[in-house]
Amino acid sequence: MFARCCVRGLLLLFLATSVVGCATQGLDSIQVTPTTQALTVGQTAQFIAVGTYGNANHTSTKDVTSGVTWISSAPAVATVNASGIVTAMGAGTTTITASATAFNGPAGSSATVTVTAAGGGVAGGNIVSISVIPGSQSVSSPTQTTQFLAIGTTSSGATVNLGGQVAWSSSSPQIATIGGTTGLATAVGQGTATITALYNNSAGGTVVAGTATFIVVGGTTQQFTAVTIVPNSQTLSTLNETAQFIALATSGTTGLQQDVTSSPQLTWSSSVPSAGSISATGLAKNLAAANSTITAVLTNSDGSVVSNTATLATTLTAAPQDLLSLAIIPSSITVGNLQATGQFLAIGTFATAPYIRDLTNSAQWITSAPNVFPVTTNNSAAPTSGSQNGGVASAYGTGGAVIIAEAMGTDGTIQTATATFNCPLVEPSAAVPPTGTSPGTPAVPGSCFPGSQASALLSTLTVYNEGLNTNTTMNWQVTAPSVSNPPTPNVLHCGPGYTGSGGSVCTATYPVGATVVLTATGGAFGGWSVSCQPVTDATGSTLYSGPPIQNGPNYCKVTLTSDDTVGAIFN
Repeated sequence: MFARCCVRGLLLLFLATSVVGCATQGLDSIQVTPTTQALTVGQTAQFIAVGTYGNANHTSTKDVTSGVTWISSAPAVATVNASGIVTAMGAGTTTITASATAFNGPAGSSATVTVTAAGGGVAGGNIVSISVIPGSQSVSSPTQTTQFLAIGTTSSGATVNLGGQVAWSSSSPQIATIGGTTGLATAVGQGTATITALYNNSAGGTVVAGTATFIVVGGTTQQFTAVTIVPNSQTLSTLNETAQFIALATSGTTGLQQDVTSSPQLTWSSSVPSAGSISATGLAKNLAAANSTITAVLTNSDGSVVSNTATLATTLTAAPQDLLSLAIIPSSITVGNLQATGQFLAIGTFATAPYIRDLTNSAQWITSAPNVFPVTTNNSAAPTSGSQNGGVASAYGTGGAVIIAEAMGTDGTIQTATATFNCPLVEPSAAVPPTGTSPGTPAVPGSCFPGSQASALLSTLTVYNEGLNTNTTMNWQVTAPSVSNPPTPNVLHCGPGYTGSGGSVCTATYPVGATVVLTATGGAFGGWSVSCQPVTDATGSTLYSGPPIQNGPNYCKVTLTSDDTVGAIFN
């Protein structure tokens, strides 16, 4: 019997990449992770092969990445080396396969890699998430082991094996222990433990975690003899302020403590829940002034109960007011020409240093006449060439408007301030005509006098998409900048190819008389509607007489005399 076993083990050693000896259960199957991966040319990604052993009886898993045969179905798209590292070579799709000889014959598993030509460089960046493999593992009795793997996903979308770079821990050492750096878990007693892998991004200082479940079916269930609440007292002073209580249970046989704060075996309660509430996860909250007793009751699997208490003192102390006042400088601006602008500043006074702060680009600006005297709100924390400055009012008619600034302090209080913006009515007879002109001629062309404004001084440009759009991968987009100097890009944008939000229809508001140049890219372009004149470039200066460029860019320009609609046709 012994000889047959050893001969069988040697045969498997010869045939299979994974070693199966006399005292080792056979390889059943292989699983490749991840199952899909998107890369750009030049990027790399780590694939992992996990083998399942045990002949479907008391199974266990093992990392067999370096012990299988890796093959790419299209090496011109991506290659794979003996360690499972895939390198993107050219645009296309390939299948990555890991294979080995298992206990009952050949075993294999595949993944799909899609490579695009855009971008490049080696896959990298910070680790943004961790997948622990296997996500759930069950063993029949104590002393049995399972190998867990930590697979990280970077900010570039690539995956990497974090073996030896994560800190492993078990939520219940009485049920399972795990090597702090190896990821090898060992069953101790009956129950379920959560296996956690922690990775520290050295560049950004952030910590990323991944978890899995380890179930021990057989063995003796550990009973707890005590529960401790940490800390045993807490004080909250402001409304809705929270504090965390932790429950630690002590095993009667090993004396080890286990975190049972969120365990279904534990019940939290408060003696005065209307003042100091407590959640199922031990999070206390200040609702009113009172002293509450927080109780944790732990019920063992045999029905025995252990409990303990802590105190929670809640008071309501008014939070200090942070932003004391807000002022607009200047308090009034008057302009004489249509489309003239004026810059307002929002200045806040605070309770702490620095006491005076410029809030122009963090305040919300509002106008009482948005279609005649609009005012801008900054679209970023710090204005750049691609953002607009806040507090800029414009005149598109005669009269005046109230300009309002709103700013919020760190404590949530809101302060407001007001100013006025005017474009006064100038009668032609009151103006001094330029030399050589007839009486009644306005002194300043375009000034705020009767007849200088059309019935509508702001027009809305609407762009919509025509065509069947049967190709779900179509990446079309239509964009247009503002007509300000310098212009703000992409104030009008729609289509699935735009990096921000946008549907098939988009709108933007422009002054009447403005010439707007639209840009269409992506998809199979079929042309513009008759209301938009095709041009060759983004300046709109040269007429375009040829057929539409199928994949763009295609340009057209439209001069707005009122609200207008343009159709971008994509076949």
